[in-house]
Amino acid sequence: MEAYKIELIESAVVLIAYVIIKLAITKSVDKVAIKFTYQKPRVKIIKKLINFFLFLINLGFLLFIWGVDQRELIFFISSLLTILGIAFFAQWSIISNITATLILFFNHPAKIGDTICVQDKDYPIEGRIHDIGVFFVTIKTAEGDKITIPSNIFMQKMVKRKADTTPPPKS
Repeated sequence: MEAYKIELIESAVVLIAYVIIKLAITKSVDKVAIKFTYQKPRVKIIKKLINFFLFLINLGFLLFIWGVDQRELIFFISSLLTILGIAFFAQWSIISNITATLILFFNHPAKIGDTICVQDKDYPIEGRIHDIGVFFVTIKTAEGDKITIPSNIFMQKMVKRKADTTPPPKS
């Protein structure tokens, strides 16, 4: 037991730091959500993404503390990333959409319930933002159609917010 005393203390410190950082980030996201009146599902997705990456970072610290051979760990991680890279090569937009969703959450002026017009040369879209998910923005048109646009495409298009005082349509 004495041999693992330092590792146990270091692990406890990492876990306590993980909990503190997780709480701080959660509070920060909640403050941003309140400030910009973001909907709960949107906030929940962002929290899950941030907590997942925070978990991976802390798992890495714990593996190093417990003496997992760094060469083997780096080999495993690089192999895993290579496989994921090949898998995502055909679908690079998956990572792009997740990143775009984070940007939409923190920095885009359009939010759920806003009436917008997506300025696309071939297919202009006008409607109310119904949902912003991890991969897609869903727009409900005046005719009641739901149109999904990948988040990264939504970020690339010029979006015009319309001044509107009517309540959002029920789903």
